[in-house]
Amino acid sequence: MPPVEIDAGRDQIKARIQELIDTNSVVVFSKSYCPYCTKVKELFNDLNVECNIIELDLMENGSNFQDLLMEMTGQKTVPNVFVNKTHVGGCDNTIKAHKDGLLQQLLGDKSEVYDYDLIVIGGGSGGLACSKEAANLGKKVMVLDYVVPTPKGTTWGLGGTCVNVGCIPKKLMHQTALMGTALQDARKFGWEFSEQVSHNWETMKTAVNNYIGSLNWGYRVSLRDKNVNYVNSYAEFVEPHKIKATNRRGKETFHTAAKFVLATGERPRYLGIPGDKEYCITSDDLFSLPYCPGKTLVIGASYVALECGGFLAGLGLDVTIMVRSILLRGFDQDMANRAGDHMETHGVKFLRKFVPVKVEELEAGTPGRLKVTAKSTETDEIFEGEYNTVLIAVGRDACTEKIGLDQAGVKVNPKNGKIPVNDEEQTNIPHIYAIGDILEGKWELTPVAIQAGKLLARRLYAGASLKCDYVNVPTTVFTPLEYGSCGHPEERAVELYGQENLEVYHSLFWPLEYTVPNRDNNRCYAKIICNKLDDNRVIGFHYLGPNAGEVTQGFGAAMKCGVTKEQLDNTIGIHPTCAEIFTTMEVTKRSGGDITQAGC
Repeated sequence: MPPVEIDAGRDQIKARIQELIDTNSVVVFSKSYCPYCTKVKELFNDLNVECNIIELDLMENGSNFQDLLMEMTGQKTVPNVFVNKTHVGGCDNTIKAHKDGLLQQLLGDKSEVYDYDLIVIGGGSGGLACSKEAANLGKKVMVLDYVVPTPKGTTWGLGGTCVNVGCIPKKLMHQTALMGTALQDARKFGWEFSEQVSHNWETMKTAVNNYIGSLNWGYRVSLRDKNVNYVNSYAEFVEPHKIKATNRRGKETFHTAAKFVLATGERPRYLGIPGDKEYCITSDDLFSLPYCPGKTLVIGASYVALECGGFLAGLGLDVTIMVRSILLRGFDQDMANRAGDHMETHGVKFLRKFVPVKVEELEAGTPGRLKVTAKSTETDEIFEGEYNTVLIAVGRDACTEKIGLDQAGVKVNPKNGKIPVNDEEQTNIPHIYAIGDILEGKWELTPVAIQAGKLLARRLYAGASLKCDYVNVPTTVFTPLEYGSCGHPEERAVELYGQENLEVYHSLFWPLEYTVPNRDNNRCYAKIICNKLDDNRVIGFHYLGPNAGEVTQGFGAAMKCGVTKEQLDNTIGIHPTCAEIFTTMEVTKRSGGDITQAGC
């Protein structure tokens, strides 16, 4: 008799399970404390799908339910998910079914029907990379990109800061300045030409902007070819899954998506003083400026300030850089100061420990004349100077304030507008992600945004797991004497490991190309920072010299592989090159030995 009662109980539970499966579009057999169950429940919540959640740990006979579920499905663990009478499985299977589109098929019209699988807000390098990768994986994707004009009215096309008003025009104008130096060197190498050499701003500006225009067009064609819907409108959240898009004529349209990626980037910061927006320009204006800027004051000590001031001086213009405190904050200060010293010996004037308080127009024109008043940060001294152009380069602000993130519930750092994310670029709202310059505490570099965007799309839609690696990212500042780095600045390395646990090898050097023109003897500088506690592994690489980007890229790969000082010593250098200095370093900072180089 007792076995019959047990069987009857089992049959009743099995019938109850089957009834739940048959009468509900979605059933999740769960345990209230299980993080995997929570993840699945959040997924259905994001999809606006109503589901019946059975918390087995809160039921008196929950363990019996779980035993019978194992008999019925072969799955012992929770969550155990059924959709329209079909057994989907556990957390991983459910997430994968969603990524593959199978879950949506099973749900039929029970799930929220969104216009797009993914909407990307921002058409810069990261946004474009993410959208194209998602489209390649078969998803329906929209990209919204809108450039708010600068106070001077400057605007540009698709591609973001890097392509239009950043890396690309900056490097081309830097190259223009290097050509000027090469012309001076050429005579020493035997080239004979007229003494009269001049530079035409209009020719350079037109050539650079024509190239940028071709890139803008190329991006539009690429999006079209990949069936990404590109819309030139300003995006603003009105609901967690819904945005309002406003075009230049003020027409509004509304679009929904299952997921969003924020890739809005940054714009230059102004000073908040009288006359800054009325009379000054930023890097957003400089690269398409229709006239030669003439005598220029650059305000700031950022890499943008030094790069722009450097190439303007290289074009033969009178350039002054006003610095509040230190050069290249966040970079190795030894290297930053050497880069600044080189600029100073080549005609760039530095006005240190001053901040501007107002800018006045003395005469309108192209360029006109401006009066700048500044005060010392240390004394009561007041400075007044006249310039044709004032370029503000004091940093950049994240473009997150006016896109309705409060309507979507996305948390933002109120101090800088940056967005905190987890290691998968996910914000506090599970279906909203962020990449690029707007991330809190991450690199503000184009290749980083591109890598993060591609990998994010693959994790979302291809079941991939690889995350963007923000460690040992190589970069270069294109000052007249270029500065390449990878890993820690010396100051940061000392903070992390202690001076006693580091060995810093360094050397001055004189590029062979500079010897015949007899310039910049022993002004180039190389330094590596090694961790003595870890086999003298290189944790900081720093190079000040020509072709810094090309040199640093290879050493960046070596640092990814964990290169040590011994491995550098055992690498045969390519002679005669600048990069070979890293294979022959012997003098440590600690020793105080002579680091000047003579001959080969």
